[in-house]
Amino acid sequence: MASHSRPVTPGTLLRLAAFTTDPAGGNPAGVWIGRELPPADEMQRIAAEVGYSETAFLAPDGSGAPGRFRVRYFSPLAEVPFCGHATIASGIALAGRGETGRLMLATNDGNVALSVSANPEDPDGLATATLTSVEPWVRVAPRALVGSALGLLGWRSGDLDPGLPPALAFAGATHLILAVADRSTLARLDYPFEAMQSLMLEHDLTTLQLVWRAGPARFDARNPFPVGGVVEDPATGAAAAALGAYLRERGEITAPASFEIVQGIEMGRPSRITVSIAPGEAGVRVSGTAVPI
Repeated sequence: MASHSRPVTPGTLLRLAAFTTDPAGGNPAGVWIGRELPPADEMQRIAAEVGYSETAFLAPDGSGAPGRFRVRYFSPLAEVPFCGHATIASGIALAGRGETGRLMLATNDGNVALSVSANPEDPDGLATATLTSVEPWVRVAPRALVGSALGLLGWRSGDLDPGLPPALAFAGATHLILAVADRSTLARLDYPFEAMQSLMLEHDLTTLQLVWRAGPARFDARNPFPVGGVVEDPATGAAAAALGAYLRERGEITAPASFEIVQGIEMGRPSRITVSIAPGEAGVRVSGTAVPI
């Protein structure tokens, strides 16, 4: 009897931890690189088998120009429009194949510039990848959405930092930013998974960007990601870019400026994300390294 199964699209699948120098830290990402992208159902199957919060799939964009790639991102449950940590991992993976300098990734929501360079200050000699997000936007968060999210988190409105009001921010994906006044609030992260998933799907949210301002140039963060089938993300580059856009919009930072996000501490996967803005540049830059798992 003839088989009607479709052959698997050839490509190389790598596993890297992003925003860390330790394979046991950071955020694991799958990176699939081939000559052409597989069908969507095959990418979804691969992402589910990999089991990380996201897997990036890259192939030349068809223009024939060097350093230009089409990229799509899949969580174990669904395609997501953009993923920062998988983009950083992709940059390091491409550098390992000789693709260095300035690259361009065509995502579902627009082009994302990606550069990879050696870091002379890194004692391990690791390269650093820097992405520049699509043009972001920032909006006031609907009161009903904030109230529902706080209720599911078990937080109160009085737990929030009055100097950093709730907002929706987009830099490739949409995030609800909730800043707390006390670090102990951030430590209390327990929510009903399916109810939060439904709320976030209703409002087209990719993650919740829960942050505490530890200092002028540092934030601690936690990121629930139930829409991707993950309770919490240990490092979220897309949300980091969204936070950078939010702080710039509010005048908390003025270009040129940079700050650091520390994430994944409570998960035992510490991550460090560098966010920066440049004069005259609409996008937000997110930098970090990645190591093979």
